[in-house]
Amino acid sequence: METHKSYLKFLISLVLFGSNGIVASFISLKSFDIVLLRTFIGSIFIISVFLIGKNKFIFYKHKKDSLFVFISGVALGMSWIFLYESYNLSGIGMATLIYYCGPVFVILVSPFVFKEKFTNNKLIGIFLVLIGMVLINFKAFSKNGLSKGSFLAFISALFFAVMTISNKKSNTVVGFECSCLQLVSAFAVTAVYCFCKHGIYLSVKTSDILPLLFIGVINTGIGCWFYFSSMHDIPSQTLSVLGYIEPLSAVLFSAFFIHESLSALQIAGGLLILGGSAFTTLSESKPSIRFKTVKVPYLSFSHSPLK
Repeated sequence: METHKSYLKFLISLVLFGSNGIVASFISLKSFDIVLLRTFIGSIFIISVFLIGKNKFIFYKHKKDSLFVFISGVALGMSWIFLYESYNLSGIGMATLIYYCGPVFVILVSPFVFKEKFTNNKLIGIFLVLIGMVLINFKAFSKNGLSKGSFLAFISALFFAVMTISNKKSNTVVGFECSCLQLVSAFAVTAVYCFCKHGIYLSVKTSDILPLLFIGVINTGIGCWFYFSSMHDIPSQTLSVLGYIEPLSAVLFSAFFIHESLSALQIAGGLLILGGSAFTTLSESKPSIRFKTVKVPYLSFSHSPLK
């Protein structure tokens, strides 16, 4: 019964994360101001849940790992800033699909950061993602090159990779506590970014309050709470597979609620990006043959919910 509850909570968290772009579309603020208030509200909520659960912070005992988590949070904040601006320029569906190139970027740099080698399956996954990127932006490529919205989503995916790699470098500050520190760090870097943009002044319309509370408390706070409290009961491979419900739900939500549409080429490109990322992620849990037919462990990529 407890396992069923964990699956339900995990699926709910993924759907909540997938609805981020839709909720943000009802907020009239600039994209970076939305990220600022989302991280602020989300931080307060998730830290409150952490403390109410009688958990204790231990990050101050592990300075090196805390630094990696801080870098991860900064990357998270920057990733959201670029992603939310991409929502405005390219649409929620397309931006989300390009964002999911992030896992492949992690695999590309893993030989240099984690001393891991490429495998045949990883190269196939990367090749599929690259083809998907071309198909999604085929019209822009044929005219003026990569569109601005797609470029921002691409940069967001790079920051996603930095966030993931930094998380992997931390061995002691993990799970719920890691999420708390990430959100606080994301808020800090976003606050600096917003201050550079418009100073300390921020005007919020009455009509923006409800969606801001929703994206801060429900999407971010409860989403992260459900995610981290359920993932320990679910096998890692299943986590990887279910993780791709998030981008698929984002595309479906954008089509249903705000009537976004993708061309046949863009749909094909999105499927290749998701398929290539999923293929690479799933292959990491199985033995595989390298170019010199030597069996070795794969990079273990963990899907990050904080998007």
